[in-house]
Amino acid sequence: MNLPTPAVVPERSASPMPRWALLLLCAAYVVPGLFGRDPWRNADLTSFGFMASIAQGHAPWHAPAIAGIAAEGGLLPYWLGALFIKALPFLDASLAARLPFGLALTGVLALVWYACLHLARTDAAQPVAFAFGGEAQAVDYARALADGALLALIASLGLLQLGHETTPEILQLLAVALFVYALAAAPFRQTKTRVALSLSLPLLAASGAPAVALALGLGGLALTQRSNYEQARELLPWLLGATAAAALVAWPMDGWAWRVSLDASSPTDWAGLALWFCWPSWPLALWTVWRWRAHWQRRHIAVPLLAVLVALVTSLLMDGSDRAMMLALPPLAVLASFALPTLRRGVSAAVDWFSVFFFSAGALFLWVYYCAMQTGWPPQLLANVLKLAQGYEPRFAWLPLLLALLGSAAWLYLVRWRTARHRHPLWKSLVLPAGGVALGWLLAMTLGLPVLNYARSNEPLVQRLAPLLPTGACVAAPELPLHVLAALEFRGHWLVDGRTPLTQTRCPHALVLADSPQPMPAGWMAQGLVRRPTERSGGYVVLTRRP
Repeated sequence: MNLPTPAVVPERSASPMPRWALLLLCAAYVVPGLFGRDPWRNADLTSFGFMASIAQGHAPWHAPAIAGIAAEGGLLPYWLGALFIKALPFLDASLAARLPFGLALTGVLALVWYACLHLARTDAAQPVAFAFGGEAQAVDYARALADGALLALIASLGLLQLGHETTPEILQLLAVALFVYALAAAPFRQTKTRVALSLSLPLLAASGAPAVALALGLGGLALTQRSNYEQARELLPWLLGATAAAALVAWPMDGWAWRVSLDASSPTDWAGLALWFCWPSWPLALWTVWRWRAHWQRRHIAVPLLAVLVALVTSLLMDGSDRAMMLALPPLAVLASFALPTLRRGVSAAVDWFSVFFFSAGALFLWVYYCAMQTGWPPQLLANVLKLAQGYEPRFAWLPLLLALLGSAAWLYLVRWRTARHRHPLWKSLVLPAGGVALGWLLAMTLGLPVLNYARSNEPLVQRLAPLLPTGACVAAPELPLHVLAALEFRGHWLVDGRTPLTQTRCPHALVLADSPQPMPAGWMAQGLVRRPTERSGGYVVLTRRP
């Protein structure tokens, strides 16, 4: 039964985005942050610490550890980072470990484009045929929607920082995008679909998300069994095999663990997080579900909707985890793209003007602060920076400035192009949000990278400890978080014990929190008080030693 479609698309609206412009935008989004950036605190630095522990021989491959504390979940991301560190010894270890994850993010962008392309080619997704012709051709229409899906993903605020980290969630993101692509391309690409499906769910489980892999596999079985395409139904044995492999591969890696944590405030906090984290895809995706509600069981709606629901429910059950919510962004962008043929001109104009003012103001803010750090004017802004980052010394470099100028000029050209006479392409409503996010990331990773490295890494803490601790000394630190232990091991080159209590350790030195509820054991003497220079309050670490 052919149901009426809400998409009314003339031929001129299906013009694709120029390939050079799309590739340049992707490069401006992926490349900044790969070079010159230190591993930042918390998950980014912790994951790098596990990778470095393997590469430097501090821990075996089957049990990566930081200061004796073993990693939890899937081990594949740590193996991948360690392999690149060992294979590229001429590069800085943090850069070498970051390269495969940058490639993974590139793969996510490409897979979202191809997944939307194949979904838009299905019969149920086609626009209305005009009585006298002139409607969009199927291939052009699919490419225009695929461009919109890619722009929606780049514009997603939740992907901006988490998508550029060196964490297992990046491989999970790649696995989800690969799964969505496999189901989307099933009617058109038999061999590629089978390979993608066979890799996606085991990759997701080996990266620490076996429950998500199992849920996607079971949901995919239900969709595939009811598909109108014979090629998709032939995918059932492969889907069963991939689901079984995902369930099995997690066992030797200790991937199965109880992570459900839900309290009374979780739904409210989760909803507030989702409002900005999934912007601008979530309002477009809701509009898609409403306008295409008669088609919700068709592939172009059901496939991305399945992946979105699995990721969002997982995030809610994990106490509103933003990293689990990130897995919803690729299918959400695909779902959002099908709203583009049904948007009214007023909505599109509102998105454009909001993007122009918001991102232009943000770029101006970064430029003014950069001028303050380099020239001392305005003096109050420089004083604010030095107050928050005590001890920071601004430095000048030509290449970041040149890249920032080129990015800002490209933004001005994009704004001029969009606000002129170009009103017809389907993807027009998302080009300014995507360009604005890419510009913000580029400026942050060029103009603001030195101060961000100073504020977000643990290098300043290590530098303050270095004069007080002999090189290669054994240090007990059972109270410190993993990201601090990773910095002490990799940057400080000390032998760190993060498991043994002070009453039992053999290390002559120890680091404890100044506000620790545990009393100092007998026989230990305070040697110094150190903290990261960007800590606003508290955060002091007491260096102690045995007399």
